[in-house]
Amino acid sequence: MHRKMFSLLLLLTSSAALAANQGMKSCENNSTFNIGAGIYDITGPAAEQRMMGYAMLNQSTSGLYSRLWARAFVLESPCNGKRVVFVNADLGQLFQAVKQQVVRRLKEKYGNLYDERNVLITATHQHSGPGGYSTYTLYNLTILGFSEKNFNAIVNGIVTAIDRAQMNMAPATIKMAKGQLSGVSFNRSPQSYALNPESERALYRRDVDTEMTLIRFDSLEGKPIGMINWFPVHGVSMNNKNHLINGDNKGYAEYLFERDFNSDYGPHAFVAAFAQANAGDVSPNEYGHEGGQGMEGMKAVERAGRPQYELARNLFESASEVIRGGIDFRHVFVEMDKVNIDPRYTDGQMRMTCPPAIGVSMLAGTADGEGVGRQGLSCANISSVIPAFLCENLTTSCQGVKPIALQLGNKKPYPWVPLILPFQEFKLGQLVIVAAPFELTTMSGRRIKTAVQEQLPKVENNHVVLSTLANAYAQYVTTPEEYQLQRYEGASNLFGPWTLSALRQQYAQLTRSLLSGETVDSGPTPPDLLDAQTNFQPGVLWDSTPSNRQFGDVYKNVESSYKPGDSVQAIFWGAHPKNNYRLQNTFLEVQHLENGQWKTVRQDRDWDTEYHWQRSGLANSLVTIVWRMPVDVQPGQYRIVHHGDAKSWWGGKITPYAGYSAVFTVG
Repeated sequence: MHRKMFSLLLLLTSSAALAANQGMKSCENNSTFNIGAGIYDITGPAAEQRMMGYAMLNQSTSGLYSRLWARAFVLESPCNGKRVVFVNADLGQLFQAVKQQVVRRLKEKYGNLYDERNVLITATHQHSGPGGYSTYTLYNLTILGFSEKNFNAIVNGIVTAIDRAQMNMAPATIKMAKGQLSGVSFNRSPQSYALNPESERALYRRDVDTEMTLIRFDSLEGKPIGMINWFPVHGVSMNNKNHLINGDNKGYAEYLFERDFNSDYGPHAFVAAFAQANAGDVSPNEYGHEGGQGMEGMKAVERAGRPQYELARNLFESASEVIRGGIDFRHVFVEMDKVNIDPRYTDGQMRMTCPPAIGVSMLAGTADGEGVGRQGLSCANISSVIPAFLCENLTTSCQGVKPIALQLGNKKPYPWVPLILPFQEFKLGQLVIVAAPFELTTMSGRRIKTAVQEQLPKVENNHVVLSTLANAYAQYVTTPEEYQLQRYEGASNLFGPWTLSALRQQYAQLTRSLLSGETVDSGPTPPDLLDAQTNFQPGVLWDSTPSNRQFGDVYKNVESSYKPGDSVQAIFWGAHPKNNYRLQNTFLEVQHLENGQWKTVRQDRDWDTEYHWQRSGLANSLVTIVWRMPVDVQPGQYRIVHHGDAKSWWGGKITPYAGYSAVFTVG
């Protein structure tokens, strides 16, 4: 009986693989796909919400430079009926609960069309957005808990962007191009990188990857639909003194690119996604912590963002390699704290990953941030700085040279970080997209790409790109050699020195499955912790104004006239922006008088506008609107408009209002 069952199982598996191979063969010369793009607002609370990225208790939102967006693409190959979703979100991290809820919502809408396997959601890794959307304690500690409203805004925005992309699907082509971009990215832990084998380092020109890979989508009629590119650089051009929401250098590049195509961020807008790659040790700040705030921060954003935009535009215009073939995907959940690793991926011995823990040097922060202590403290150079008991921890035998600051997997009632993590790959013709739920250092990313590339046919036109901070988040991954120095990245490598080896093993397996057509076991299901959250940050109680003022009244008005290139500023009596995030809307307008009608020429999504909020007394709010006029601004008459929503003391009713500055002349 058992033999018959085994034979039947073998027959079914072989038949499935044969059918898959036949499907791939039928797609060999395919160059037509069904593609749709969509975009939607995911900007969260613009005031009094602690920010995600730098882990600074005193860094809370107090306005915005620009909005945050979810950019979605749905791609289907008619030759085999396979469909995938790629979403790039202007977030610091993409936490597991977001992916879980997005998939749940998609299943409610579309049945079995979408699930964990064919939906990939990644984050740009900006450090200038509101937090509170993780369900794991470590990432909510400095946020003071979970923000249900911000979480829902992100999930709803991603789902709506996918809805729009599906609605816009039409026959289209995919073309690809690659280019080099130097001068905007720098290795912030070169001492760790230098520990990698000299023979390996000799294969590469620099200690950061400078290659950008871009794919563009066009309808069969020649209309541009959108594009995705991948380039590694951290979103830390704005430093941890900044309090205004923005998408940092990748968000700025996206804004410039979409502006070229007159994007209105509506249902049929052109969509440009600047996705993240192996940027774990890659900074836009050449000398460390010189990213800034205010004008200094904006210049740093532009300094790193504009070159990405310019190269992407050039690649978009020159893209000529046609993506041919079909679409396929693989996905598996893995218990990362207990992976057995084959000797061919390690030092020749069987190795295991470890229960998650952070090292002492993580507390020191990076060259881009601030912390307590200093980097590079390991059990190999133990001194009076490191108490001996930190290197006598029960996990130390597994974690190697890492002095344990905090164990995370044994916390009750739930671990403080995810233990079950997603591994995913998409295949678009000759392009393989590797989705990793980590921040990969430069060399760790290179080794993963090599592990995948080694499984592919030895032909010139096979390509591999990394899409990091995808589908979940569990800190950093370094090479075993980099791990030994225990700088910030190594101390943040949760699962021990052989984590990268486990990743190489897993992605090689997924790639082999993609090529053979065989299915993979889905693995254990990660827990859904959404109902186990708390929030220690109070909401808005009520809004008020001074007794002789109303919401929207001007506190400080504009000047009567300005010259092109000047900054215009108006201050209004306003209300708390947590009352209404004004998604797909705006807190401000710059209006130009044209033919007797006021025409809106700027909103808060535009890079040259600023919305600042500050509390005045117990429940009063002052809102400052700034417009940094371009030098080529059209002469004429203008005014500043502020929009907001006020919460009443009695009953908590929320009422919209608007305020108007005096008219000013530009010329």
